[in-house]
Amino acid sequence: MAKMAASMVGSGEDAFRKIFKFYKRRNPPPDLSDVLDFSKAVPSDTVVLAELDPAAVSDVEAARVGLKPVRDWRAFGLQGYPGFIFISNPFLLGCQPFWVRQCLKTYPQKPNICNLDMHMSPSDTEDIWGKSIHALSCPPSGKREPQTLLEKLRWVTLGYHYNWDTKMYSANHYTPFPADLHLLSSQIAAACGFPGFKAEAGILNYYRPNSSLGIHVDESELDHSRPLLSFSFGQSAVFLLGGTVRQDPPTAMYMHSGDVMVMSGQSRLLYHAVPCIIPPPQEHTTLDMAGCSLASSLQDSTVMEQVSKQDWTVCSRYIQSSRVNMTVRQVLGPGQSLPETPACHERTDEDQTVGCHDRESGKRKRSSGCDSVDTIET
Repeated sequence: MAKMAASMVGSGEDAFRKIFKFYKRRNPPPDLSDVLDFSKAVPSDTVVLAELDPAAVSDVEAARVGLKPVRDWRAFGLQGYPGFIFISNPFLLGCQPFWVRQCLKTYPQKPNICNLDMHMSPSDTEDIWGKSIHALSCPPSGKREPQTLLEKLRWVTLGYHYNWDTKMYSANHYTPFPADLHLLSSQIAAACGFPGFKAEAGILNYYRPNSSLGIHVDESELDHSRPLLSFSFGQSAVFLLGGTVRQDPPTAMYMHSGDVMVMSGQSRLLYHAVPCIIPPPQEHTTLDMAGCSLASSLQDSTVMEQVSKQDWTVCSRYIQSSRVNMTVRQVLGPGQSLPETPACHERTDEDQTVGCHDRESGKRKRSSGCDSVDTIET
């Protein structure tokens, strides 16, 4: 936690709320000098090396989804946060572009659900990518231009679709979970000691320059013994990880493009938030995406595809100012099942989408206070 932020927190106060406001503020901008950067981290009193299982995922299997051999991953934990694992960009050079394109072009396609469905007809949201690529393929004109549908995208749900009104999943509100993302997630989970992980629900958040993610806990899944996985692409973000109550001051850390977080065990139900996104440090500005091609030796066995020059022009333009986050969860444990309930989503303002659920209030937050959210859960 930044010393300046810590000095503002008194005994018994909502420490998380105050520190969230500290990092969210724009004038003056916050002091980021104490934000933990795992891309530069070395073991210390706070940062510890995380134990992985290299034998759980073969080098060939890892390469199929664009990952380095597990033995080459830089994985860390934090003192005081049992079950929290931070993997600093385990992707092979040139393999992030595929996942960026999936987030922007493939996963928003029907039958998956997005925030635009709340106030647009199905025909209008049928091809978000196709209706956006012309404007995003042209060089900026310098004048204010209407936002494309892709730029208005705030969230997409996969698999079991989360109901923001009831804060539940239901058996009859489901679309097939993407096989490629399931494979990526299961390999990350297996390397972290969770073999047999089933990716059953996913939420993609699309962060624009002023977006933030309110303070919340992810607890709607029926099985909390399985980890929550979070993948970050594009611009960097400040991520706050707190405790089981909001009086616990959170730890601030960067999430850079390609970083993966695993929240398991006791850390699975901790408060967390994203107060701001920021440009990546100089050494991260290439985003490991130069060339956006796959090694020829992988092309026969990989689940990934080459990213065309046209597609990458659009993706690159988008992530120059934006961030995409994917969270993947296993909803059900052995023998568990979901009830069948009516599917319902709340309509939202075009530029101010719904937020996360809060365990204490049971309500979603709007943009009027420090718990505001322009995207959904991480």
